[in-house]
Amino acid sequence: MYLGIDLGTSAVKLCVLGQDGTVLATQSQALTVQHPFSGASEQDCNAWWVATCAALQGLPQHLRMSMRAIGLSGQMHGAVLLDAHKQPLHPAILWNDARAHAECAHMMAADPGAADLAGVVPMPGFTAPKLLWLARHDPDLHSRIAHVLLPKDYIGFRLHGRLVTDPSDAAGTSWFDQSTREWSDRLCTLSESRRDWLPQVLHGTEMAGRLLPDVAAELGLPAGIPIAAGAGDAAAGAVGIGAVQSGDGFISLGTSGQVFVTTPEYRPNAQSRIHAYAHCLPGLWFQMAAMLNGARPMAWLAEILNRPIADLLAEAETAPAGPLFLPYLTGERTPHGDSEIRGGFANLAEGVTQGSMMRAVVEAIAFTFADAMAALNSAGTVPDQLLAIGGGTRSDFLMQMIADATGCRLGRSAGADLGPALGAARLASVAAGDMTLSDAAQKPPVQDWFNPLPTPEMQKRLTAYRALYPALRKVQAQLA
Repeated sequence: MYLGIDLGTSAVKLCVLGQDGTVLATQSQALTVQHPFSGASEQDCNAWWVATCAALQGLPQHLRMSMRAIGLSGQMHGAVLLDAHKQPLHPAILWNDARAHAECAHMMAADPGAADLAGVVPMPGFTAPKLLWLARHDPDLHSRIAHVLLPKDYIGFRLHGRLVTDPSDAAGTSWFDQSTREWSDRLCTLSESRRDWLPQVLHGTEMAGRLLPDVAAELGLPAGIPIAAGAGDAAAGAVGIGAVQSGDGFISLGTSGQVFVTTPEYRPNAQSRIHAYAHCLPGLWFQMAAMLNGARPMAWLAEILNRPIADLLAEAETAPAGPLFLPYLTGERTPHGDSEIRGGFANLAEGVTQGSMMRAVVEAIAFTFADAMAALNSAGTVPDQLLAIGGGTRSDFLMQMIADATGCRLGRSAGADLGPALGAARLASVAAGDMTLSDAAQKPPVQDWFNPLPTPEMQKRLTAYRALYPALRKVQAQLA
């Protein structure tokens, strides 16, 4: 059996695969995010480990003792800062942290060509600008940094004791030369970072280390089993959905959102804000549109209204189209690259219902995918059919709305909501030497297809939605 651990933003998720590739068990443990000041987004590294242990201990003992290997996946871009004793210096600064927008502007002005090296223009959520922010705003903390890890790699460190990452997670730091797949001295210098802080880079299917005996005893796992280097959540999702050949692609509907297409070579188009990154697998890269808000706005509205998401979605399906919603609760990457923009409703009327508000939120999520697809098209990638992963795929209403807005046929398979955890378990099976990648990363059979049914009314509303961003940007500038 093979264990996939996915360190998400809202939860740690586990997936157990049998030797025939079937999913035998899943488990999860919730996480919380802290916002110590406006624009900041952090999590306690130790809370990650506690949640991982709790999720593992929730699995049946006979499954835990039968594990042959572990694979890792996790939220990308986070800065885990360790001292010389490999102890955390500070809460991890997350992918949706917005504090480093001035540092991104500085990096671009200092070396505009660095974006083509790193795969995309620097953005506040990336790791390197965060380190430059620390150098400027907390020089004492910055001076004590000895190692920097990505979130999943901290879990790996606690499991096997080594400092290791994979190319796909390294790709999201703005320190990685995507074409050579090595750390870049030029990018490190640009962000006042040091190359010797950074972990060893191994392919996602390679063994990063073996499970430490004391950890194995605590968790009820066999000591010494191999732990795969794994992948950032986007690339792990690709392995889970079988997107490991040129042209394979998918959309991801989690807390954040992505449109991901595998490419056989490095294809940068930095100004489109499409991420051109190294895959976790040798000889492959990918292009990705990355949206900070994904399916999260649905949960946000449900929390504000104190009602179940399912009830609001049921009302939204029959509610008339009314308000428009801009879903940028934590800024946006593709296509705007604007960490400071925030969301808002427009065209509210006295008779608006909660169902109509949820309909506007679902529609806005679909429109962000329409914008993402337009950005991909401008970068030379024009998919007409994609698979879908992530918790948001459970909603037929959202899936159909995205298909209609993008004009792209979407497929949903069984276990689509497992996403990166499934991919991590598949990488573990390869690292154990029990499967080849082609056997492990099979495409799952599609259970449901959502064919696009665009209407003139939707196009009219998409045009109005696209007018909201510049309008609210001007309003927000007045509030600064």
